[in-house]
Amino acid sequence: MACGRTLQHERPVKNICKIEWLCFYFHFFCLWMKIRTQTNDTKPKTGILMLNMGGPEKLEDVHDFLLRLFMDTDLLQLPVQNKLGPFIAKRRTPKIQEQYSKIGGGSPIKAWTTTQGEGMVKLLDEMCPETAPHKFYIGFRYVHPLTEEAIEQMEKDGVERAVAFTQYPQYSCSTTGSSLNAIYRYYSSRSDRPKMRWSVIDRWPTHPLLIECFAEHVVNELEKFPAEKRDDVVILFSAHSLPLSVVNRGDPYPQEVGATVQRVMDRLGHCNPYRLVWQSKVGPMAWLGPQTDEVIKGLCQRGKKNLLLVPIAFTSDHIETLHELDIEYSQILGEECGVENIRRAESLNGNPLFFRALADLVQSHLKSNKPCSRQLTLRCPLCVNPTCAQTKAFFSSQKP
Repeated sequence: MACGRTLQHERPVKNICKIEWLCFYFHFFCLWMKIRTQTNDTKPKTGILMLNMGGPEKLEDVHDFLLRLFMDTDLLQLPVQNKLGPFIAKRRTPKIQEQYSKIGGGSPIKAWTTTQGEGMVKLLDEMCPETAPHKFYIGFRYVHPLTEEAIEQMEKDGVERAVAFTQYPQYSCSTTGSSLNAIYRYYSSRSDRPKMRWSVIDRWPTHPLLIECFAEHVVNELEKFPAEKRDDVVILFSAHSLPLSVVNRGDPYPQEVGATVQRVMDRLGHCNPYRLVWQSKVGPMAWLGPQTDEVIKGLCQRGKKNLLLVPIAFTSDHIETLHELDIEYSQILGEECGVENIRRAESLNGNPLFFRALADLVQSHLKSNKPCSRQLTLRCPLCVNPTCAQTKAFFSSQKP
């Protein structure tokens, strides 16, 4: 009897164990489905590839950065480039490393691009739920993550709609054009067709929120001058120069930079005298002028010693702002010339209004359902680069 009672009690215990196991499996199945659903939901539907030159984050990255730069035939055309490019890169590395060591040991451009990208996609997910979720990717020409690496990651992530978004507001064949050529070359070297539907934001020199950002930063810096000197301050809008050989082929960069400057001054009510000047000339060739440093010298000689430098073609700090404008021109040259006050307007960096500008540009572009601007399809009248024609044909044929 005792043995029988024991067996009678075992049956419900076994049943309870079965129920517990069933509950466990059911709970596990629900958890797996939840994770799977979350994974599918967070797969980026729209990828925004933020294109830029990039900059070395560490001193040991400087040589490879310069090597890629001087080997880029879209940017520079040198005789026997496969030999001269590496020679120039090796020779310039110590000097450029010294410059980077004075601004913290590396370029902040990746960090700022990340900040701007995060701010942009957060706004886009709210503004454009129909194309969400959005994810930004960074595609640099001369440092990691390279443009090609970013495209591979976008494909792995399953992006459906890809927007190549230049972070140069003013178009040049040597900057935006080079980045777009890199995208075309990536696909032309593969046998399979692009998995993503591509489109391009190729220029935005007069976007209202971009103009508002620049104007805001100019006003903020003007207010730091002594009140009695403020009206006499000369505003120098400084942009990266280009060789005249590039300009004379029909590159639209100078006109687009000028358009940005004009809109900013219109927004400011032409409160101060101003000039558009050009920086970063390299080598003996003729470049766009006047050069920023020469203008500073000339103005000081004429008694104009209160100057405001405005980086008008850059959307974040990098070596051209932190070293060239801040150290070489504002500190060293300013002291040599005897300036009274020389300041530099802050770069757009982490300005929330600039995040809105980026998001607004992408939103308008997505709604347009156009692969690129009409301007991109027009090749420079005297273009000597056959890849440009192929790149333009590639993007204009896309069906966003």
